[in-house]
Amino acid sequence: MVINRLVSVVGVVLLLSALAVIYSKYYSRLIFIEIQKQERALDQYEVEWGQMQLELTMLAEQNRVELVAREQLKLVMPLREKIIYIKP
Repeated sequence: MVINRLVSVVGVVLLLSALAVIYSKYYSRLIFIEIQKQERALDQYEVEWGQMQLELTMLAEQNRVELVAREQLKLVMPLREKIIYIKP
C-alpha cells in the first residue's frame, strides 16, 4: 500500500517535472525568436543610421552649402576689401 502510494507520488512528480521541462523549452524558444526579431530590427536601424550619416555628410559639405546659399538664398560673396578679419 505504501509502495503504491510512493510510486504514485513519484509518478506525479515525474510528470510535473516533464511538463516543466517542456514549458521551459517552449518559453526559451519564444524568447529566442523574439531576440532574433529584435536583432533584425537593430540591423535595419544600423543600415538606416549609416544612410542618414552619409546624407548628412553630403548635405553639410562646404560646396553644397555655398551652392544652396547662392541659388536659393541669393547670397553673394562680398568683395575682398569689404571682409573684416577679427583676431582672437
